Order: sequence, then C-alpha cells, then structure tokens
Amino acid sequence: MLAFLAEFSGSLPFLNVFRYITFRTGGAVITALLFVFMFGPSIIDWLRSMQGKGQPIREDGPQTHLLSKKGTPTMGGLMILLGLVVATLLWGNLRNVYVWVVLAVTLGFGLVGFYDDVLKVTKQSHNGFSGRSRLAIEFVLATFAVIIMSAVSPVHLQHGLALPFLKEVLINLGWFFPIFGAFVIVGAGNAVNLTDGLDGLAIVPVMVATMSFALIAYLAGNAVFADYLQINFTPGTGELAVMCGAILGAGLGFLWFNAPPAQIFMGDTGSLALGGLLGSIAVATKHEIVLAIIGGLFVLEAASVIIQVVSFKLTGKRVFKMAPIHHHFEQLGWTEPQVVIRFWIIAVVLALVGLSTLKLR
Repeated sequence: MLAFLAEFSGSLPFLNVFRYITFRTGGAVITALLFVFMFGPSIIDWLRSMQGKGQPIREDGPQTHLLSKKGTPTMGGLMILLGLVVATLLWGNLRNVYVWVVLAVTLGFGLVGFYDDVLKVTKQSHNGFSGRSRLAIEFVLATFAVIIMSAVSPVHLQHGLALPFLKEVLINLGWFFPIFGAFVIVGAGNAVNLTDGLDGLAIVPVMVATMSFALIAYLAGNAVFADYLQINFTPGTGELAVMCGAILGAGLGFLWFNAPPAQIFMGDTGSLALGGLLGSIAVATKHEIVLAIIGGLFVLEAASVIIQVVSFKLTGKRVFKMAPIHHHFEQLGWTEPQVVIRFWIIAVVLALVGLSTLKLR
C-alpha cells in the first residue's frame, strides 16, 4: 500500500524511497516482527483457552514429548500469517499479480491446515482432515495459481523448466507444466509440514529458505542482475522479496515464543502455508529445482517418511527407528536441542549451495 507514495516523489522527493524493493522489504521485516511481538501473547492466550488440552502428542513418539509438550496449544501459524498479511498489505505493491497469487496460495494452504488442526484438537487425535481430500484441495489451489503465474510470465518462460548450473537451458513442459508446478507447491507445503515436529525445527529452516528466495526473487525480477547472472528475467517477481521479508519478521517473532520449551506450536496452519509460499515463489521465479536444494532438509524429512512407509509395506521392516527422520535421531539418543541445531546447520549449508547456482553457470 505504501508503495503508491512513490508516485508523489515529483513533489516530495523523499517519497522516492518507497520505490525501492529493498527499503520496503526492510519495512516488512520490522512490521511483521513488531506485530507478532505485540499480539503474540494475546493470540497464545486465546488459543490456549479455546483448545484446552492443546495439540495431541504422538503416543508412539519419544516418551519425553508426552511430559514436556503435553498441553501446549497449536495453530501458532496464525500469528505468522497475520503478520505476513499486515506487512504485505502495508509494504507490498498491491498492483502486482504475483503478490496476490502467492498470498492466495499461502492463505489457502493455511486454511486447509487450520481445519486440520481444529479437527485434531477437537477429537484429541492425530486423525484430522482426510489425507486425500486435503491433497485434492491443495492441488486445485496450486494448479490455478500456476496457471495464473504462467499467464503473466514472458511467453518463452510460461511453460519452461530452468536447470541450475546450466545457462540458457529451458525445458518446455507444455501442458504438463501446471501439473509439475502444482506438484512443487503441494510437495513443498507437505514437506515443511512433516518437518514441524520439534520446537523451532521448522521455522528457522523456513526463514533461511525464504531469505534465500528473497534474494533470488529480487535478482530474477531485475533485468540488469538477471542478465549478469544469466538467470531467467521474470518481470514483477522482485516484489515477492517483500513477502519474504514479512515471513522473516513474523518467523523471528514466532521463534521467540516457539523456542524450547515452546509456548505455542506452529501446527499445520503455519507449516502448510509456509511451504506453499516457498513452492509458489520457486515456480514464479523459475527456480523450482533450486528449491529442492535450498529446501533439501524438507526433502530429506519427506523422503524419510516415504521410504519408511514403502519399506514397511513391501518388506514389513522399517528403515528408520521412527519417521520423520528427526525422530529417528531422537531415538538414537540425540537430545532435542542437538537435533534442532544440527538440522539448522544443514539448512544453512544447503541454502548456500542453492544460492551458488546463481553464479555457477
């Protein structure tokens, strides 16, 4: 909203600062952070009063969780999403189609996750929303989003898949691209959802990945930088950096309350939404494969669940002591802080590797 003030810079030159994405991204970080700090305690109190027993804890999981996490409220993703919406509406360019599409996917996935959390809390069971129904809704939302983003992209990029480390290589997927793009978005959403199992485990890797894509969006949306780095120039995607900044600010605020011992859990409300946001930005900027590198930790978590399920169904044996893989390491004797901090380190390293693809072409 404040971006329109730049139109009056002819009369008031100091308003020209609102043209700069970097300035507005910084404003979004601070706004979202302050919003969560100010309203976070009230949101936690409200959720605690509404939920009573809080999020149900897995009885087959680490026994320490039954003692340390019992009664903790969930749906903390609400404070992140509210911070995102407020900061985006205040600092984003609301004439930008990408902003509205990514925001719609994020809130749509958040709504699906919210309904799932409500069912789990109400039933005090892990059996929430039907898995097939949930995935079907997510795929419909994601497919429409990909179609719209493709329509506003340059013609030569509309159905193209870029390969990292290779310049001027664009695979035309044709009609299959909306399906592929939807798979990226839905896969990202559910991968982040699976990662959210320990205090602070998901939110920091999400912030690392989000800030990596803030840089990618800014560079890909700038013709000069895109030409220099030999990446695909995608006009308008630079504005997504503002949304990424909002996630950083809201994520930092949430981490304040989610740090061990957590006062609030993110829940499916937050994890599905944040994963959907990352997937949508990756599709918009034509960096879908780079997302698999930067978000490699999420891929590892999702892969561990798939491997565990397939192995047990085919052989009756489990590959891991428990899936997702962060619980496997807990069962091996790692403490929760050890798992969380070591996974944070992995997330940072993978982000650096992913960002290196911008220049190594």
